[in-house]
Amino acid sequence: MEELGRKSVEEFKVSTKVPIIVVLENIRSAYNVGSVFRTADAFLVEAIYIIGYSARPPHKEIKKTALGAEETVAWKHFKTTAEALDELRVLGYRLYAVEQAEGSHLLHQLSLTPEEKIAVVFGNEVTGVEQSTIIACDRCLEIPQLGMKHSLNIATAAGVVLWELVRGRL
Repeated sequence: MEELGRKSVEEFKVSTKVPIIVVLENIRSAYNVGSVFRTADAFLVEAIYIIGYSARPPHKEIKKTALGAEETVAWKHFKTTAEALDELRVLGYRLYAVEQAEGSHLLHQLSLTPEEKIAVVFGNEVTGVEQSTIIACDRCLEIPQLGMKHSLNIATAAGVVLWELVRGRL
């Protein structure tokens, strides 16, 4: 563990976090939620906001894929996305929906300052980010995709987006 430079739970909790909050809007699969916890831990993300019927800790399937990250990453549950977005705005976060939408901006073209506080909203595995949420956000971010499918699993999309947002701050 020491050679890998891994933090203990205590060290993680007191570490300065990257000012990113992940918003999970009505995610069907608890395994996907757990995977996002694990990715959020890897990139020292500030928190996860869990919306609606998305599973939340403690949950057997989250535990299986999060591998303990549900114990390190701060999280909060909201009944509605509107409640979460209202809180984020009050806290000074810019809001980004991760969605393929008219007028969306390519992820790799986003320019952020290291201290800029942002929240990224990931939507349901089938229906994506709700239209009302897209409208409420400042901007849509799109992951460029070159193949036939033009869609990624939410956990995979979160990994791509979070890495791109964190790597520019290193």
